[in-house]
Amino acid sequence: MSDLEKFLQRASQLMDRLELQLPPVPPAIDWKANTAFRWRKTNGRGHLQPVQHPHRIKLADLRDIDRQKSLVEANTRQFVEGRPANNVLLTGARGTGKSSLIKACYNRFVAKGLRLIEVDKQDLIDLPDITDLLAGRPERFILFCDDLSFEASETAYKALKAALDGSIAAPLENLLIYATSNRRHLMPEFMQENLETKYLGDEIHPGETVEEKISLSERFGLWVSFYPFDQDAYLDIVAHWMNSLGCKAHDIDSAAAREAALQWALSRGSRSGRVAWQFARDWVGRTASASGAVASRKSQRGRR
Repeated sequence: MSDLEKFLQRASQLMDRLELQLPPVPPAIDWKANTAFRWRKTNGRGHLQPVQHPHRIKLADLRDIDRQKSLVEANTRQFVEGRPANNVLLTGARGTGKSSLIKACYNRFVAKGLRLIEVDKQDLIDLPDITDLLAGRPERFILFCDDLSFEASETAYKALKAALDGSIAAPLENLLIYATSNRRHLMPEFMQENLETKYLGDEIHPGETVEEKISLSERFGLWVSFYPFDQDAYLDIVAHWMNSLGCKAHDIDSAAAREAALQWALSRGSRSGRVAWQFARDWVGRTASASGAVASRKSQRGRR
């Protein structure tokens, strides 16, 4: 074997070893076969990963938040129909249906071309790359960021601000951002910052730090607030989920189920839709007969 052949052989072996260290090239996106995606990163390279089994929750499953449903559904309908619509920030009590409402709107309008992309907070710096993938597509996209909040030391919020309203590039006509958070202003506020406030005559001028933090949430055109449920609303949600899981009416209305539901909420320190769903699963799972449990599983598969 000549020196050149030896060199080429070693070079080929080296290339094979290097290829094993590189992240695989993501497959081409099948926009027709997939309607929900997650943004994932491997060795620093981001790509859209199809969600094979999206959560099939329906708007009818969300109880006692009629005003919030009306606002977000109307905004989403405007967007899907090509009319002006706003980015949405859903804030308030935990477990009250904020993220579920976004997923339910996706399910409501998916047949009309709506697509959902979930992005983790730490990946918001990749928003320019994501928007490049979506530019010019005929579908309508909601970029969904759940439980969004930033600590004082984090800088990813700057990428979000630019995507909402602040970049030299115009926002995509086919993209909206829907985010949920327990904080209205998305970032922590400290007493020291309030001391920066100045009073000039009858006017109040917040300090620069306060203005910076408020400006992020103000870039969402639609704010939707969620509040803790009272006892009656909580029990109504429990009854809905027990019925969905195949529980019979006389069992749902029983004093034992009602008392157990209230005790469950007391132990969790919250009367929320999430707690109601968890109780219903526990109650039906413990009390249903074998045949009832089978029927319950079939019912759940039918909703997927």
